[in-house]
Amino acid sequence: MGRMTHTSDDVAATAAESLDPANPFAEPSGLPYQLPDYARIREEHFLPAIRAGMAAERAEVAAIANDPRPATVENTVHALERAGQLFSRAVTAFYNQVSADATPGLEDIEEVLAPELAAHHDAIYMDARLYERARALQASADAGQLALDDETAWLLRTLLVDFRRSGIELDDAQQAHLRDLNARLTSLEAAFGRKLLAGANAASVLVTDRADLAGLPDDAIAAAGKAAADRGHDGAYLLEMQLPTQQSVLASLERRDVRERVQEASVTRGATGDENDTREIVLELARLRAERARLLGYDHHAAYIAEDATAKTTEAVNAMLSRLAPAAVVNARREAADLQVALDATEPGASLRASDWSQLAEQVRKDRYALDDAALRPYLELERVVHDGVFRAAHLLYGLSFTERTDLVGYHPDVRVFEVFDAETPGAPGEGLGLFLADWYTRESKRGGAWMNNLVDQNHLLDQRPVVVNNLNIVKPPAGEPTLLVWDEVITLFHEFGHALHGLLSDVRYPSQSGTDVPRDFVEYPSQVNEMWAWEPEILRSYAVHHVTGEPMPAAWVDTMLASRQFNEGFGTAEYLAAALLDQAWHQLAPDEVPTSVEDVVPFEAAALEAAGVAFEAVPPRYRTTYFNHVFGGGYSAGYYSYIWSEVLDADTVRWYEENGGLRRENGEAFRRKLLARGGSVDPMVAFADLRGRAPEIAPLLARRGLDA
Repeated sequence: MGRMTHTSDDVAATAAESLDPANPFAEPSGLPYQLPDYARIREEHFLPAIRAGMAAERAEVAAIANDPRPATVENTVHALERAGQLFSRAVTAFYNQVSADATPGLEDIEEVLAPELAAHHDAIYMDARLYERARALQASADAGQLALDDETAWLLRTLLVDFRRSGIELDDAQQAHLRDLNARLTSLEAAFGRKLLAGANAASVLVTDRADLAGLPDDAIAAAGKAAADRGHDGAYLLEMQLPTQQSVLASLERRDVRERVQEASVTRGATGDENDTREIVLELARLRAERARLLGYDHHAAYIAEDATAKTTEAVNAMLSRLAPAAVVNARREAADLQVALDATEPGASLRASDWSQLAEQVRKDRYALDDAALRPYLELERVVHDGVFRAAHLLYGLSFTERTDLVGYHPDVRVFEVFDAETPGAPGEGLGLFLADWYTRESKRGGAWMNNLVDQNHLLDQRPVVVNNLNIVKPPAGEPTLLVWDEVITLFHEFGHALHGLLSDVRYPSQSGTDVPRDFVEYPSQVNEMWAWEPEILRSYAVHHVTGEPMPAAWVDTMLASRQFNEGFGTAEYLAAALLDQAWHQLAPDEVPTSVEDVVPFEAAALEAAGVAFEAVPPRYRTTYFNHVFGGGYSAGYYSYIWSEVLDADTVRWYEENGGLRRENGEAFRRKLLARGGSVDPMVAFADLRGRAPEIAPLLARRGLDA
């Protein structure tokens, strides 16, 4: 089906009313906190509900636009925020499902819906009548005739910016072209995600001889055996692909040829020349994004993205990345020299390869600090890390408590539902705050990486409390076996729960300002701050306990872990910056500068890394172009720099915690009220300055990453 065309308001209203009342999305869920009723939701419910939701929202928006009364906050701003509730609950549940538990049917629906959703957005944000009502309100406020509270004033300002950035000031022909571009871009992004998932599954490395897995822990071998059996390869072992270039199994595998097989499978994803090749999509996305940016008056797509972020300009982004990159590469080369010495001891004359890095780094770390991932894993059992680490830190900082709700059903059998309660008061239990859904394990139907979604946005206007989801991709052990983590997975748990806290602790009036509805280069900041508690001695002692003996991790090991925090930081910083610079290289192109042949994709990437000074064969980018889902299939196009940009704020905030006594309830309450609770209801840099007492400084980040020498 083609994209949605303009229909009359009567037709739109009729379409909304035509939704079968038995559809689970037809009315708000009656479950606690409006959790979607997954016991009733079926694949066939999504498409009619989303289409009916679009029709209903168009009718609601048309009623606002056609209102003969002068614009007021209530009949324009509040009315817009109340509109689209059917659409919101259906489309939110759908995209959560298709990312976490895709089926061919859901992927077909995604493909059909992509251009319709783009057209739906355009129909609202290119409505001149609606725009004039918002402009009239702003003019009244500017003239002193209308007093706006801070939240509403900020909402009105951002609404007008959204109108302009959506093409409201273009003429009819330009708007028609923009609609076509948006429809095609949305379809291409969905297609990239589908090809990437299929390509990742196809790239999984099948091993038939257990001896080839020497060095891999027994539980990881068992998980690989289960993965192989699940795909019809009984007696074999399947090493499944994770999203980043560097696969976690490389730290353990002893056989160099097996490591190279895994590395090669990882870096060639999407450039294989088969049905899962993503290069044509990449080129078309880059060209059409550049064309859209030029149509809207920007030099390139990166400039369009930066303007709506806290960075504001690509010059600021480039300055940050170019300041960090040289020192990071110097550190990475210094680390590589140490690894080459270790390699020489076992493979005289061999040159260090990217596939060697993780295994040799573990070896050097073990020699230098008497510690490695294999020794740590028995002390990092998932349940203990979650309850005595992630949840405990949230309790000590914010007073939160968590109760598992086995009576509530998630969207997949692996999903667990927790009710979150706010701080208790003397003699009274804590108030129910919202729901937290935990989906830890990888599966063939789940896209790679880790992320947080909102199923219900906290807001007072509609009296809704939050329902948030965390997704990870931890390999699931055989039934009855414990889930033992590597340290990076512990950090990821804390990181993603930082996003969850941003959603759970939101305290705003408007749905569009809830929780993580902040600029892309600010959204990672609270999640990165939450990583600090994984390292905090009191929290670490609580969860780092041997899963069999119950013995705490030896104190000397904990001290060693703390002392080794900068170990391999050159690699981590360099691989990240290479990906961020690659993202900028693709998106700082004018339309006629984008390569035209798929054969040019890899050479363009190589030239971009060389020009940025981060071309180092032993340290490839964290994501290469053809499997860079953040920017070609997700919402981070020209925004992958956001992690390091946010880390400036994060490192400065960690220093604030340290200056004020660390893990104290008073500190958590200040961070909650001045920052987390405010969501997108205020300029984010104002919120930061309110917490910190000044603008952010980069020195703490440079010290953390060893870049201050």
